[in-house]
Amino acid sequence: MTVVPIFVLLCGVGFCSFVSYNLVRMPALAPFAESLGAGPVTVGFIVAASTMTGILLKLPVGTLSDLVNRSRLMLIGVLAFALPPFVYPLVPNLEVLTVLRVVHGLATAVFTPLALAMVAELYPATRGAALGWYTSAAQGGALLGPMLGGWIIDTAGYTETFLTGGGFGLAGLALYLVLWWRYPVPSRTVKLEAKVLLSNVLQGLRTVLRHLQMVAASVAEASKMMANGTLMAFLPLYGLSIGLSLAESGLLFGIQGFTSFLSKPVMGRVSDHVGRRPLIVSGLLICGMAIMAVPQASHLGWLLLCAAGFGFGEAIITSSSAAMIADLGNAENVGAGMGLRGTIMDIGHAGGPILAGVLVVAISYTGAFTIIGCLQVITAAGFWIATGRRFGRL
Repeated sequence: MTVVPIFVLLCGVGFCSFVSYNLVRMPALAPFAESLGAGPVTVGFIVAASTMTGILLKLPVGTLSDLVNRSRLMLIGVLAFALPPFVYPLVPNLEVLTVLRVVHGLATAVFTPLALAMVAELYPATRGAALGWYTSAAQGGALLGPMLGGWIIDTAGYTETFLTGGGFGLAGLALYLVLWWRYPVPSRTVKLEAKVLLSNVLQGLRTVLRHLQMVAASVAEASKMMANGTLMAFLPLYGLSIGLSLAESGLLFGIQGFTSFLSKPVMGRVSDHVGRRPLIVSGLLICGMAIMAVPQASHLGWLLLCAAGFGFGEAIITSSSAAMIADLGNAENVGAGMGLRGTIMDIGHAGGPILAGVLVVAISYTGAFTIIGCLQVITAAGFWIATGRRFGRL
């Protein structure tokens, strides 16, 4: 693949934006919610609240971006990365925190599927590698954010952590404005009437929802994100229960992100050559084994190994699933396909912390992590069966 300036800028926006986003939510969000009086189930709902926005918006926003100026829609997401972190220090109670999380969810709901669609369009022949590099850049933010956040919480406090997240969000906004200024993308349509626009959006939705393999790839991503959401919400609390500091919990997320960061470009290139399907199944199995091993570990070293294993598994799935959806679609509905992936993925991401919170209360950390891990194995089997033939658009 040939690297172009617009791709480099887009990777920079993704990196800064996800440093900001993950610095706020890992490991700061769960203990911050606890400090306001939240129990395990409430923590799960608060962590999942931002994902609810994605469930509602990613598919229609992705479909709309196939019809209008994609870069203008993306600006909404970049602003949602940059501004909400400055509000967290002012939150007085759990109700306000929940609303803020929903608003903050506009960031990934709008920006993520559109950025993936833009990358897929830039590199139609080497999508796996290009999407691997872009998601690796975003994962670099997921790597730095938790480690930096855990350290700032332990040394300074929550306010300083949230303000630092806002600073990185503003850096991402600045890079995006440069991208928009230097490389403006023309509108895809001219004065499209609202009625016609709505009809075209609905047609795009019907097209991708009837595509069994697109849905199957999206469900695989959702299952992985269910496990990821479980770790995001309850790994810091499990760490505290066995005597780890928040800085050490941040290190676990950092190792997970670092492994994923290194693996995504390589596994994306591998998927271009050997195919997406076997890699997605392998990634789900690796994620399942890693998350089931977490409650069996009581020392930092073993937990670091579990985190690295999960990071490798999610790298395989993410780079392959996005490329598979782009392969299955066409130029007219690549945004809709990425939106479908994002919506189903966010259902899993939101459901993970909520389900895990209920299971932690009803059973234990061991039972919760084991059940979520088993779901990865079940999903792998279902994906392999559902994609065993070229069903196409039904």
